[in-house]
Amino acid sequence: MAYESIDKLQKVLAKEVFIHTKDPKKASGRALGTLVELITFYLLKTWGLDNQISIERGLAEYGNPDITHNVEYSMHPIIRDTNITIEKSTKSITSNVILKALSLISFNLDGFEKKNNQLLSNNILRNACTIAVSENSFLLCSIKSDFGDKLELYVYEQSKKPYAMFECKRVGVEEGMTKGPQTIEKAKQGAYVARTASSLQKIRSESGEMQGVIYKSNDTFIIKPYVTLMEEIILSSDKELLRKFILTIGVVSNHGNWIKKNSDGHLSFSEEFFQKELMVLAQSYDWLLFLTDKGLSDFIDKLLFNPSEEYQLLRDTFLSSYTEGKRKNQFTKVQINIEADHLLLKYFRENITTIESWFKVISPSSKSLSNLMEELNELKNKNWKNILK
Repeated sequence: MAYESIDKLQKVLAKEVFIHTKDPKKASGRALGTLVELITFYLLKTWGLDNQISIERGLAEYGNPDITHNVEYSMHPIIRDTNITIEKSTKSITSNVILKALSLISFNLDGFEKKNNQLLSNNILRNACTIAVSENSFLLCSIKSDFGDKLELYVYEQSKKPYAMFECKRVGVEEGMTKGPQTIEKAKQGAYVARTASSLQKIRSESGEMQGVIYKSNDTFIIKPYVTLMEEIILSSDKELLRKFILTIGVVSNHGNWIKKNSDGHLSFSEEFFQKELMVLAQSYDWLLFLTDKGLSDFIDKLLFNPSEEYQLLRDTFLSSYTEGKRKNQFTKVQINIEADHLLLKYFRENITTIESWFKVISPSSKSLSNLMEELNELKNKNWKNILK
């Protein structure tokens, strides 16, 4: 690892990038949180799930839709889609431009309300760009191909009902403390959302075994060991089981907050070394992933601090987003320089095996990251039109 720890790396960021801010340590911590979200997002894009993703949607609680919670990423079925071509000379690719092009091919927009978003403006790309919303769906757009003077756009309608959600949790460590003061609050927030999002609910038996219960529309229910029932639902074609099921995935980072050191001073992913906060998250999310210090450090070192000439633009984009007096951040999960987006996708595709090794699966402890990818693809490929009708 290029840096002894993420906390040491945070100090480097504070001194070299955020020295102009009122609180450099806090500013660098927020930037690290943004990078955790970016790494997660580009992993999902590399897995071929990018057009299933919505960013920071309000997720309604199961059985209690008056309460919603924003989550980093939610994965939604695609109801319908189409391709359109836009002249590249257009200064900005706005919702108006896209909707006008859709009207020329008789794409039905009845019941949709326009959103004032820009897919591309001054070379800044908006990921998961929503151009219109209806009562039960979202209309989004992405860039499919670049033909020099023209762009081919992919327009797709997502169901409002997601089949999976991702949340990223990172808490920094203040000077003189062993872990972040807000760690337990972060854990409780994530645990609450994970436990209330899906029709598959967790209950614990007196012996401590985690059971799962899921209700059908006639108020009958199934109860089984949690992981067993979760697997059955994911592999099922039964609309009664799938219609309100959401696979919940959490991503945490920074060992100092979540994992204790073992007797020889090294970090261990054995349950006996988990901090209480990590145990809370592990028993709440269906999947809990840990982005290792090495992974975050390698990403920052190889792409942002000491990149090869090929990836120099990533460093420039990152630094320009945090300079004093900067106008707009061009290196976030929502808005990113379009060339930086291309380079990140290239790097992730060429190094996907290494990048996947950055993540440790905390729960389910018997599964691997490839199992998660398989489960997400299984859900992605369901006949959702039939399930949700």
